[in-house]
Amino acid sequence: MVKTESTMLPLGTPAPDFSLVNVDGKTVSLGDFAGAPALVVIFMCNHCPFVKHLADDLATFGREYQAKGAAVVAISPNDVANYPADSPEKMVAEAEERGYAFPYLYDETQAVAKAYKAACTPDFYVFDKDQKLAYRGQFDASRPGGDIAVTGEDLRKAVDTVLAGEQPSDDQTPSLGCNIKWIPGAEPEYFKPQGINQ
Repeated sequence: MVKTESTMLPLGTPAPDFSLVNVDGKTVSLGDFAGAPALVVIFMCNHCPFVKHLADDLATFGREYQAKGAAVVAISPNDVANYPADSPEKMVAEAEERGYAFPYLYDETQAVAKAYKAACTPDFYVFDKDQKLAYRGQFDASRPGGDIAVTGEDLRKAVDTVLAGEQPSDDQTPSLGCNIKWIPGAEPEYFKPQGINQ
């Protein structure tokens, strides 16, 4: 697999707009989350080992933080022609199986992922009440096959801080995951291929 880190979009960046179809067939837009004290945007997919490693805990995180008032939305940007396990139909099944309570949107053109300069799955972003970027980085220090337990420590701390009306520390560790599966010939300028895709 290609281990890829977050691009670490500059803090303070306004949340790029999006309007994408959810697994329930409804369209979800950035404007739907206006007024939320915190907005968590997750770029993820079905098949990536790094996402699978966290998936059940992401479902728990989503339910817990939606109950606290945060908005949570996941976006799958992968090329489904070459990675059919990430198709919208499979996304529906995945959301049901995992119990995702947050929207799980399909970025068919990959334009939204590019606007966020998303690089890997999973890639996490936390925006404040003004939808300005306050955190981008890892869920926690756990990795597939490692001996560190999945806790969501880093993301939870960041969201708790934003919900309290404060700014997380600038000392943020990039997320690490599989590279986003870009449509061949349409890779963004910031994509630096290496290794073997999985």
